[in-house]
Amino acid sequence: MAAKIGGGGGGKYQIEQNSEINVTPFVDVMLVLLIIFMVAAPLATVSVEIELPTAVAPPQENPPKPIYISLQSDTDVYIGDGRTSLATLGEDLRRLIGTRNPEEERIFIRADTTTRYGDFMQLMNTLQDNGFYSVALVGEDNAT
Repeated sequence: MAAKIGGGGGGKYQIEQNSEINVTPFVDVMLVLLIIFMVAAPLATVSVEIELPTAVAPPQENPPKPIYISLQSDTDVYIGDGRTSLATLGEDLRRLIGTRNPEEERIFIRADTTTRYGDFMQLMNTLQDNGFYSVALVGEDNAT
């Protein structure tokens, strides 16, 4: 904190506090850092020229979008955001995956905490009856 010695009315050496923020050191440090980064940035790039070979591997196809099935406590079933029923669940899933093999599809199931176990098992049985055997259960991450 800076102090100012002034010739006020309280004596020869009356000291007042100066409450203004001095930003000059901050600006000096920022300018020095800017200069350092401007000098160091070109050094970080590779300057050796190399003729790289072409890749012969075929490009990989993107993985399919994951399929989420939501089961609410009142037994409403959703595929993604679209509502469905247990009776039409298999047809809706097959339409969604297209020509892919249902046995290789992973289905992510989200269920409400108050969902009855019997309703959940009906959903699992419906999936298995329609050839969807790979199931993952989604829970909320409890990171503390």
